[in-house]
Amino acid sequence: MAQFICSYAASNMNVAISDIAADLGTTVSGVQVTITVFTLTMAALMIPGSKLTDILGRTYLFRRGLIIYGVGATLAAASPGLGILILGYSLLEGIGTALLIPPVYILATIFSPDLTSRARNFGAISAAGGIGAATGPLVGGIITTGISWRAAFLVQTLVVIIIIIMSRRIVDPGVQGKKPRFDTVGAILSAAGLFFIVIGILQASTYGWFRATQDFVIGNTVVIPQGGISPVWLFVFIGMLLLVGFFWHIRSRERSGKEPLLHTRLFRNRVANLGLITQNIQWLVLLGLSFVISVYVQTVRGATAIETGLILTPTTIGVLLSSLAAGRLAQRRSQPILIRVGFVVTVAGVFLLLALVRETSSVFTFVPGLFLVGVGVGVMLTSSVNVVQSLFPEKDQGEISGLSRAVSNLGSSLGVAIAGTVIVASLAVPNAGYALALIVLVVFAVIGLAAAMLMPAGLVPEAREPEPNPTD
Repeated sequence: MAQFICSYAASNMNVAISDIAADLGTTVSGVQVTITVFTLTMAALMIPGSKLTDILGRTYLFRRGLIIYGVGATLAAASPGLGILILGYSLLEGIGTALLIPPVYILATIFSPDLTSRARNFGAISAAGGIGAATGPLVGGIITTGISWRAAFLVQTLVVIIIIIMSRRIVDPGVQGKKPRFDTVGAILSAAGLFFIVIGILQASTYGWFRATQDFVIGNTVVIPQGGISPVWLFVFIGMLLLVGFFWHIRSRERSGKEPLLHTRLFRNRVANLGLITQNIQWLVLLGLSFVISVYVQTVRGATAIETGLILTPTTIGVLLSSLAAGRLAQRRSQPILIRVGFVVTVAGVFLLLALVRETSSVFTFVPGLFLVGVGVGVMLTSSVNVVQSLFPEKDQGEISGLSRAVSNLGSSLGVAIAGTVIVASLAVPNAGYALALIVLVVFAVIGLAAAMLMPAGLVPEAREPEPNPTD
C-alpha cells in the first residue's frame, strides 16, 4: 500500500496539469517543475533515508515517513499557490517517501528465504508501484473531474492514515548492536549532485539544449549571454563535480575507518551496476511516457482529466498482468532474460504509439502501444529489483535498497524532465513534439536493452556474506 500511494502520487498529477495551472495561475511548465521536484526529492534523499534505517530502525522510519508524507499531502490540498504546492507535494511528500520506501524493500528482502519467493514478493510490491503509477492518471482524473484536484491529495492523506494503523502489525526486531554514525557531508554531496543534474535538464525548456536562446541571468549579472552554451550543461557539470566529490568523500571515510553514507563495495558488482541502469531507464520510460501522453491529449486533443486517465488505462492493465506473474516467470526464466524481453516489448509499444496515434485519430489507437509498454515495464520492474537486491547480504540491504530506489526515482525525474521538456518546448508543432519525445524515450529504452544484454543470462546467485575486506 505504501509503494502504491507513493507511485500514485508521482503520476496522478499528470492528468490535472491543466486544472492545476488554471487554478493556481501558473503554466504547464510550472506544474512540470512541481512533478519533477517531487521525484527529484525522492531520488536525492533515498540514499540518506536508507542509511537512517540502520540508525533509527526500519519500522520507526517507515511510520515517521508516512506522517511527513501525510502532512505534505494535506498541505498540498490546501495550497493557495504554486509555492505551497511545491512545499507540500514536492518537498514534504518527497521527503516522506524517501524515508518510508527503503524499509519496504529491506523487509521484503530479509523476509524472503529464496530467489523465487523474493520474486513473488517483489512482484507484489512492484505491481503495486507500477499500478500506482499507471492508475494515478485514471483515479486522479476521476477525482479531479468529479470533485477537484485538491481532493486527490486528501485521498492520499486518508490512505496514509490507514497504512500507519496497519503498520503496527509489522514485526521487526529493530536495530541490533552498534549503530553507525550518519554521514552528513556525504548526504549533502549526493543530494546536491543529483539536484543540479535534474534542475539543469529542466533549463532546456527555457534556454534550449545546446545554445542559450536568451541571456542566463543570476541577480543582475549575465552569466551566459544569448548564443552562448546553454546553462543546461553548466548545471549538469556542477552536478557531476559534486558526485565526483561524493565518491571521493566516501572512499576517504572508508580508508580512515569511518562509516560512509554508501560503501564503495556496492559499486564493484558488475551485474548489480547493470541492474541499476535498467531500473533507472524503466522508470524514465514509464513516467516520461505518462507525462508526454498526458500533455499531448490534454493540450493538443483537448481531453479532460478523466479522459486522459482512461486513455492511459491499458498501461495499468499491462503492468498489473505482468507484475503479478513475476513469481511464475522467475521459476521459468532467468531474471536477466526477463529484463531483455521487457525492454523489447516496451520498445515495440512505443513504436506502435508512433505509428498509430495522430492528432485526430481514434482514442483506440493508443491501446495496443500503451498495453505493450505496461506489459514490458511490468516484467522488468520486479526482475531488475530482484537482480540487484539478491546480490547483496543482509548487512548491505539498507544501503543497496536506498541506492536502488534513488536510481529508480532519478529515472522518474529524468523521464519527466527530458521527455517533458521536449514536448513542452514543441507544443507549437504538436505532432512533431509528441513524436520527438517518444523517439527520445525509445533511445533510452535501447540503452536499457543494451545494459540487459551485458548481464549473464543465468539465474542470479543468492547473496553470500563476503570475505572481510580491510578497506571496508
